[in-house]
Amino acid sequence: MAVSGLPFILDRGCGLDVHKDTVVATIKGSDFDTETKTFLTFTDDLYDLVQWLQSHPITQVAMESTGVYWRPVYAVLEDYFHILLVNARHIKNVPGQKTDKKDSEWIAKLLLSGLLKGSFIPAQHIRELRELYRHRRKLIAMRTAEKNRLQNILESANVKLRSVVSDVFGVSAMEMVRSMAKGQSDPLLLASIPRVHWSRNTQN
Repeated sequence: MAVSGLPFILDRGCGLDVHKDTVVATIKGSDFDTETKTFLTFTDDLYDLVQWLQSHPITQVAMESTGVYWRPVYAVLEDYFHILLVNARHIKNVPGQKTDKKDSEWIAKLLLSGLLKGSFIPAQHIRELRELYRHRRKLIAMRTAEKNRLQNILESANVKLRSVVSDVFGVSAMEMVRSMAKGQSDPLLLASIPRVHWSRNTQN
C-alpha cells in the first residue's frame, strides 16, 4: 500500500537509490545497524529485494522519482510496503562526494527523521488507464500526421482530390488513391471509381 506522507518518526526504514540497472538499498534504524545492499532491476531481483526487506523486517520505504526507472521498482514493491516516492529535488542536497551508497543512506536518514513528503501516486488501475489513454493519444496524433502528409503529397502532385470528394479518406477516395499509386492516371477511369464502388455496395 502506497502512502503520500508519514505523520511520525520511524524506528526503522529503507532508502532506495534507483538507477537503470541497479537499486541500492540502505536499511537504517534506531535498533538496527545500517546495512546497504545492491540489487539488479530485473523482476526476479526486485523480488529478492522484497524478501531482503521483509526479513529485517521493513515496512516503510522511500525512493526518488528518477526518470522512469522508479516505475518497475514501485510496481513490485507497492504490494508489500508503504512507499514514499519523493521528488529528486527534495533529496539531492547531499554534502560531500556523492555515491550510490551515500544517496541511499541519505534517503533512509530523511525517511526516519520524518522529513520527506511523498508525491501522490494513483492506484494501479488508474495508472494503467492513464498509460492506455496516452498511448491512444499518440496513435491518433500519428494517424493525423500521416493523413496530413498524404494530403500534402497529393497537393504537391497537383491532384485536386479534395475538390471532387467530400472526404479524402473515405472509401471511394482511397480507392482512387490506390489506383493512382498503381499507375492509373486516366481521369475518366479514376472518376468512375466512386460509381463502381457504389454499384457494388448496392448489389451486395
